[in-house]
Amino acid sequence: MHEISLSVNGETVRERVEARKTLVDFLREDLGLTGSHIGCEHGVCGACTVRIDGTIMRGCLVLAVQCNGARVETIEGASDSGEIADLQEAFQRRNALQCGYCTPGMLLSATYLLSHTPKPSEDVAPIVTDPTVAVFRTRRRKAALWPGAVTAGASEPAP
Repeated sequence: MHEISLSVNGETVRERVEARKTLVDFLREDLGLTGSHIGCEHGVCGACTVRIDGTIMRGCLVLAVQCNGARVETIEGASDSGEIADLQEAFQRRNALQCGYCTPGMLLSATYLLSHTPKPSEDVAPIVTDPTVAVFRTRRRKAALWPGAVTAGASEPAP
């Protein structure tokens, strides 16, 4: 067992963890933060997306011990702070939630994208959010998630 200390959603956490425990398992099992989901366990599906020191990462590919001293933010923290309220509303309004399992990862990925590229093109959005690219299958959903990102000559999608 290893002692770790990290910030999770702004609160200092000190715990003992096994060396092989993934961050997403630590968040879910030890801290009860179940918004990040376990999907493929290979970093492909994006359901486990979290922010570590401000960068989106796949929680299934990071060990909890690697986060010693880090600042970890989950969907719960982003939602509770109100930071993603506009995106949550846009997802709901445009029916971009799909089944909802990957939605937390998509919201964190979208927030990251918009913080670095406020008006992304349709070409940029899937690159940043991949592998949660399933939500970008249609032009309507792309435009719904990236307000103002509709390419030249295209019209805004209907609500």
